[in-house]
Amino acid sequence: MKFAWVDLRSTAAEQREAVVDAAIHARLAGVLDDRLATLATLPPTVQKVLLTEPGTALAPEADEVADVVLTRVATTAELDQLKLTAGKATGAFVEVIDDATLTVACAAAQTLAHTVVKFRDPTKIPLEIVIAAADRSSGRLICEAADLEEAGIIVDVLEKGSDGLLLAPRDANDVFGLTTLLGSSTPDLELTTLTVESIEHNGLGDRVCVDTCTHFAQDEGILVGSYAHGFVLCVSETHPLPYMPTRPFRVNAGALHSYVLGADNRTNYLSELKTGSTVLGVTAGGRTRRIVVGRVKLESRPLLTVRAKAENGTEVSLTLQDDWHVRVLGPGATVLNCTELKPGDQLLGYLATDKRHVGWPVGEFCIEK
Repeated sequence: MKFAWVDLRSTAAEQREAVVDAAIHARLAGVLDDRLATLATLPPTVQKVLLTEPGTALAPEADEVADVVLTRVATTAELDQLKLTAGKATGAFVEVIDDATLTVACAAAQTLAHTVVKFRDPTKIPLEIVIAAADRSSGRLICEAADLEEAGIIVDVLEKGSDGLLLAPRDANDVFGLTTLLGSSTPDLELTTLTVESIEHNGLGDRVCVDTCTHFAQDEGILVGSYAHGFVLCVSETHPLPYMPTRPFRVNAGALHSYVLGADNRTNYLSELKTGSTVLGVTAGGRTRRIVVGRVKLESRPLLTVRAKAENGTEVSLTLQDDWHVRVLGPGATVLNCTELKPGDQLLGYLATDKRHVGWPVGEFCIEK
């Protein structure tokens, strides 16, 4: 679980109280400052992080006020000196400006309880190196972000990102934006087993292939359905097919009217997707992740409709391209060619109890059939 600290050092005096109140209300992990008196005013529910300069003598009350004491280090010698007194509350603040300071940052992340890194240059390659160096460390790596946009990039570096973020908010809105960013991880879904009731060949219609910016796993796809209350797990083209190469970034998803499940429990029509849209990648075990769409391909093809039913009686429908190479997933990540489906076959799906209005769940009367 990622966390965030807010940095009060550059926050305007007239905004500081609102920023602290927002951080406490949003339950962010900590507040950083170089003024012990400021940290002393904070409640015990927030971690108090004191930033000091090397060689600076701490005030006697620092141990009682500060939960974490960071010391700015720039050389191996300064880091070695810090290690002599290192404890559970000890950390380093390293500004990476060259290979030498990158080495210091890696060494700190491997050995100290807390390491905050700030990067002078816009490239994220040095951060990737520090994340890799700290991969097996029990300490926590925190990366400073210049703004919310950079914070979003940092979260995804090397997929896992840093453990925490440090941001100097301009105002309370930045604090709440940071909270939203930290809460953007996608929860697991409880998939259900659907039993095929019928297959109907429909003739010509328009279907959508969703080409993403992601390499799907072999048990992974996207949830698509004709009804907003029920979806079928459509597998990617990760599995080999005769006559064509695999396309592990693609899902042949269904007719353009179909719903596709996205993050935040929102749906979109396949016809609405475009470059930069997002969908929810889902594995046969219900693990999910946010996936970016690179493009969509809408083409006229013969279609077929699969009708299935869940154990609780909920009816699910999915219209697909009528071709053997279009596949869905069954229990145990079994890969099923849609033209070979027959009544009694089992599919993996997902049931949503919400009705929808422009993709958002709403509590209103609605019948789909």
